[in-house]
Amino acid sequence: MKNSDKQNPIDAHMNLLLAALPESEFNRILPNLQLVNLPLGKCLSESGEQMSCVYFPTTAIVSLLYNMESGSSAEIAVVGNDGVVGISLFMGGLSTPNRAIVQSSGYAFKLTEAYVKYEFNRSQVFQKFMLRYTMALFAQVSQTAACNRYHTVEQQLCRWILLHLDRLPSNELFMTHELIANMLGVRREGVTIAAEKLQKAGLISYSRGHITVLNRHGIEERVCECYESVKKEVNRLFADPIE
Repeated sequence: MKNSDKQNPIDAHMNLLLAALPESEFNRILPNLQLVNLPLGKCLSESGEQMSCVYFPTTAIVSLLYNMESGSSAEIAVVGNDGVVGISLFMGGLSTPNRAIVQSSGYAFKLTEAYVKYEFNRSQVFQKFMLRYTMALFAQVSQTAACNRYHTVEQQLCRWILLHLDRLPSNELFMTHELIANMLGVRREGVTIAAEKLQKAGLISYSRGHITVLNRHGIEERVCECYESVKKEVNRLFADPIE
């Protein structure tokens, strides 16, 4: 493992997709993994561009955004320690259809385009894991589209909070109402009202872009079925071993 910070405790097993690989597969890939720091707001890919590597987040969270001609954008999926950013490289696409932005700073491991394609073509196990994750990601994109169309802003905010909590080591999120509104594709005022309702109910504490979740169970009671559907797909990804 290439690591510029020998004192950093980040381990490749912190990415659940990598950790789920059989030991022989994991050990073969390990020397080619490079640990990288992903600061908040870093763009990993632009829509229409071809990526040069894939990223396996450990403590970072990456938003996949769809950009409109007007310049507005909406989040279609999030990738954290449960997955990989850059599926177009092994799915045969010459470019990625969405923008990938670091939404929560942290670390990730990356593999070069050449090595990912090499492993994908030589190892059926690695290939099956990547394809199974791709299906889970597609399920998240589809569920997000339905959620944004049919559910309230409060339900969408609850889903957004829970999806991020599942991929973070703490109960704290750093995001302004304006940025959350951009991610959800709704008006800022709607997010502010929804956040105030959650705060008055004692479920979260919010101040200057800092959200602390005080009662996760209460948020789970208010969220729509979309959250559970996405979580079920992610759990299914790791439920059955692939040999």
